[in-house]
Amino acid sequence: MVIAGPTASGKSAIAARLAERLDAVVINADSMQVYQGVGILTAQPPAALQARQPHRLYGIMAPWQSCSAGAWRGLATEACREAWQDNRLPVLVGGSGLYIRSLLQGLSPIPDIPAPLRDESRALLVSLGNQEFHRRLALRDPVMAARLDPGNSQRLVRAWEVLAATGKSLADWQAEPRLGGVPAHCCTVILAPPRDSLYASCDDRLAAMVRQGALDEVAGLLALGLAPGQPVMKALGVAQLADYLQGSLDLDAALALARQATRNYAKRQSTWFRHQLIPQMRLEEKFSESLVDKIFSFIRQFLLTGAV
Repeated sequence: MVIAGPTASGKSAIAARLAERLDAVVINADSMQVYQGVGILTAQPPAALQARQPHRLYGIMAPWQSCSAGAWRGLATEACREAWQDNRLPVLVGGSGLYIRSLLQGLSPIPDIPAPLRDESRALLVSLGNQEFHRRLALRDPVMAARLDPGNSQRLVRAWEVLAATGKSLADWQAEPRLGGVPAHCCTVILAPPRDSLYASCDDRLAAMVRQGALDEVAGLLALGLAPGQPVMKALGVAQLADYLQGSLDLDAALALARQATRNYAKRQSTWFRHQLIPQMRLEEKFSESLVDKIFSFIRQFLLTGAV
């Protein structure tokens, strides 16, 4: 089963409670929670929670590594198989829609991009800035450029590197039949809390992260000398808190920008899930214990009947 939704919607807490009731394995489906050293910044489940019930694919990659939907899909497929072998239910939880879709429906057959070209593409984005990079992408691939927000660095670089490596637009590759979806009947629950309560949760969580040591995590990333285009450096709040630590922003300004970036990301996630993934259950209410009970009853019925 899948528990999906925007950041700060309560996914991890719900998944952990369901896992205890169902004797399940929680499998991370968040592109940032795969990295080590950013447990606070990426809201990874705390160690005590992970110790109570099996959790997989959290903090499994070094900060200087890069994860992709294809790499994650392979890891998640294996984690699901291990759960089934142990007679446990795999519960995938996260907000990375492309990752989730890659597991449920497969991926377009895009060839692997050579690492030097990926590094070159990221470096070009950093050198040019997002707006100019987007303009140049539009000259070479107007279809993909029209689909992309200039602020979405990761997707801009992906469109550029695919075109550079293959001579074919990412839009054309995405139109190809997908390959490699996991062969399983899946129940998908999407959390879609009201926008006001979601934004309040985003703000509250950012404040809690700072109290818990998020600045130390950012300082650790800066000490590694990672390039700004490295995926982990795109985690929510990293760029703004890095600017504070490096003296270009005061803390209040950094937090204000981080809050806005988090809200913008949550809005993009909500839009993606509304249009790109069809769930068996969609819940437009904020997190509560009664919500956990409602989802548990729904899933139990699904497991008993294979449908709802």
